[in-house]
Amino acid sequence: MTRKIISASAVVLTLCLLAMAAPKPNFNGAWAMDRSRSFGLPGNMQQTMTVTQTEDQIEVETRLIQPDNERTVKDIYLLDGKEHEFTPLTAPNAPPAKGKRTANWLPAGNGLVVNEVTTTDTPKGPVTTQVTKKWTFTGEDELTIAVYVDGPNGSYEAKRIFVRK
Repeated sequence: MTRKIISASAVVLTLCLLAMAAPKPNFNGAWAMDRSRSFGLPGNMQQTMTVTQTEDQIEVETRLIQPDNERTVKDIYLLDGKEHEFTPLTAPNAPPAKGKRTANWLPAGNGLVVNEVTTTDTPKGPVTTQVTKKWTFTGEDELTIAVYVDGPNGSYEAKRIFVRK
């Protein structure tokens, strides 16, 4: 009986170690949004990204392109599972917001998930919004970023499909 328990424990330990050692997905490179398969964005918006990834950090430079406006947004995700403060993107002339973010690798090297809570002080009091971003590979050289937003004006989902350039 003891031999069976030791054998079963060794198998479970081995499986746990293999799961922890699963390779992390590689998001490095230049990406262009496939507008025809993406949804939940302004109809005339195009988007490109450049991603630089290290072991537990991802830097993203995103170009948001519209007919009358183009801007570049830089962001960093620290993938250590700890809560970090960040400065959320706000609309021009909007009050500044404060944010806290947690980012983690998904199990088995399938992608990453980012949870954000932002708070904006308004004349009517603080407004809180929760955002979850899930990055996964959905094909060879195809990245899907699903975004789920819960805020004072309701909830919505956006999905961006990117192809590697």
